[in-house]
Amino acid sequence: MSSESIVLFITVFVISYIWHAMGITIGYHRLLTHRSFTCSKAVEYFWVIPAYLAFEGSPIWWVTVHRAHHRYEETALDPHSPGRGIAHAYFGWMFAKTYYAPMDPAIQAKDLLNDPLYKFLEQNGDWHKAHLLTFVIGFAFRILILICFGWVPALASLLAGSAALQIPLILNVICHIPKSGYKNYFTHDDSVNVWWIGLLAFGEGWHNNHHASPGSARTGMKSHEFDLSWLTIKLMKKLGLVSRVNEITEIQHRRLEASRKTDRAMYL
Repeated sequence: MSSESIVLFITVFVISYIWHAMGITIGYHRLLTHRSFTCSKAVEYFWVIPAYLAFEGSPIWWVTVHRAHHRYEETALDPHSPGRGIAHAYFGWMFAKTYYAPMDPAIQAKDLLNDPLYKFLEQNGDWHKAHLLTFVIGFAFRILILICFGWVPALASLLAGSAALQIPLILNVICHIPKSGYKNYFTHDDSVNVWWIGLLAFGEGWHNNHHASPGSARTGMKSHEFDLSWLTIKLMKKLGLVSRVNEITEIQHRRLEASRKTDRAMYL
C-alpha cells in the first residue's frame, strides 16, 4: 500500500468512525431512546443513518432494548445485564428471534412505530430478518463506496463501522462492572464511569452519570469528563437545528441523588 493510500485509509477511517459513533450516541441513544432533545426529521435521519450503517440494527429494536435495560436494569428482565454472564451481556442477548413479553415495542418504543423507514427496518419484529437486512444494507453501502471510490475508502468505512459497533457492546459489559470505573452519583444499579469508553464513545462512557439522569442530553459532568456528543448538541442548538435540549446540571444531579437516597432509606 502506498503512502497516499495509507493517508487516505486513515482519513476515511477516522471521519467514518466519528460519523458512525456519534450517530449511535446522538441519534440512537440521546435522541431516539431518551428524547433528550428535539429536532426536525431531516436532522434526526442525519444522525440515525450512520448508526444504522454501523450495523446497530433497527432503530425500533435498539430503542426497545435500551429502554427495557433502563426499566429493568440489572434484573432478570434486563436484556443485557452482566449478572447473566459476560458473554450474554456482550453479544448473547442478540440471538433471540423476537421480543419477550416485557420488552414490547408497542410499550417501549411506541413513539417510533409510525415512522415508515423505521417500520421497514424493523421487519415486523423478526430479529433475524431485521439483523440480516442491517448487514445487507451495511455491506451494500460499502460496495457502493468501492464502485465509486475504490477499495481503500471502502475497507476503511467497513472497519470504522465495525469498530463503532463494538463500543456499545463493550460498554454494556464494562460500564456495569463496579471495579471497572467510578461513581459520581448514587444509583440503584452498578453503572460506573469509565474514562476510555467515555473517549471512544464520545461521552457515552460516563455511564453512572447517564443512569443518574437518563433523559439528560449531557453526560459528562466533571471537568475531565469530555463529552463531544453534548458539545455537538449544544452547537446544533445554537445553529437552530435543535429546538429543545434537556440538560441536567451538576447541582440538579445532586438534588436528584439526595432524593433517591431518601427514597431508599424509607424502605430500609
